[in-house]
Amino acid sequence: MAKVHNWQIGREMNYPYEAAFPRQQFAFVFNINRCIACQSCTMACKSTWTFNKGQEHMWWANVETKPYGGYPQSWDVKTLELLEKANPGNQHWSGKLSADPKKPYGRFDGQTIFEAEKMLTPDSARVLGYLPSDEEWNSPNIYEDNPVGKKGVRDQLDKTGVELPEHKTWFFYLARICNHCSYPACLAACPRKAIYKRPEDGIVLIDQEQCRGYRKCVEACPYKKTMYRGNTRVSEKCIACYPRIEGKDPESRGQPMETRCMTACIGQIRMQGLVKMNRDGTWAEERYHPLYYLVHVAKVALPLYPQFGTEPNGYYIPPRWVPRDYLKQMFGPGVDEAIERYSYPDRELLAVLQLFRRSNRIIFRYEIKEGPKIYEATLRGRKITLYNDTVIAYGQDGKEIFRTTVEEPLHVRPAKHANSI
Repeated sequence: MAKVHNWQIGREMNYPYEAAFPRQQFAFVFNINRCIACQSCTMACKSTWTFNKGQEHMWWANVETKPYGGYPQSWDVKTLELLEKANPGNQHWSGKLSADPKKPYGRFDGQTIFEAEKMLTPDSARVLGYLPSDEEWNSPNIYEDNPVGKKGVRDQLDKTGVELPEHKTWFFYLARICNHCSYPACLAACPRKAIYKRPEDGIVLIDQEQCRGYRKCVEACPYKKTMYRGNTRVSEKCIACYPRIEGKDPESRGQPMETRCMTACIGQIRMQGLVKMNRDGTWAEERYHPLYYLVHVAKVALPLYPQFGTEPNGYYIPPRWVPRDYLKQMFGPGVDEAIERYSYPDRELLAVLQLFRRSNRIIFRYEIKEGPKIYEATLRGRKITLYNDTVIAYGQDGKEIFRTTVEEPLHVRPAKHANSI
């Protein structure tokens, strides 16, 4: 095992290979507060990549209802249980949130899936994991919309009501694709070295000519985003729609374009991009890159299960209404601060949030032009001020993609119109 630095857990950890980082890294932010589980992303991916025979159970993109839902069923619960068995009572974080880019969330003192040596067997010698049963792959929408918490009384209003910051009855939607991790467990586990990260953008791919369908990648991936195809006897996974990332889609006109699941998002929860990497694996400072801003400046977007150790490149703005202990075990110790900043956004954050899903082109830089004050109020005891700023998005070529304002334009329909009765 080599020693590599994982900035999300704030320390060095074991990994089967020496660290190697791409020039740019494919990454994304999902705003869970906006997700309505319309499954448009799911079907966009399914109709593009996984509609063939043998791919019936493959959902490279999916939306599941937490806390009970999951595809495959209980994927995260089972992995967390394995980690707890490997190091009982020690799966916790120490230290404080920090401005240090090498340990912004403090330090995770538990064992990652690469370090749980006493739980490893000859059949899984590199990575702690499990192979889901066929039944666990059967239901991509299991427990959809199923809440947890306080039980209501039929035909009666709740006498105490609910209010933020936390609801007594809750669920939320978790949209997922492959995280294209910096330390992929699928890559670490493959005995044939058929899995690799592209040096130009960090997208994780499977060489299907090298793959022999041992399913070690399926067993090792803690997010269960590599899937076995029975009729071809090889594994497949999300490819981040790399022709679009490369600008080779006819619609892109040579410029990097977001993936199919991103561009189909009705709820406007998604933003995707390419971030520059330092030689040590941390993100190079790009103050006005929207992903860098959301993850490292505003710090409202957090990695999904950073304690697994894979350093996922998928980040989430946590839902405001969910009990914090649940969110902290899912997104790490930065939850309280992230929700606080999102609930009371400053002027810049409010402007950057307008960039989500305004274009299918990848944004590389933004600029804000200040506008007039349009609203002032007190929200839950705190004063808020709204400015109608204009935020401008630029592409890889430095040219403007679009501009939009914080205040949505108002259109008053005339009394008489074409289909009036």
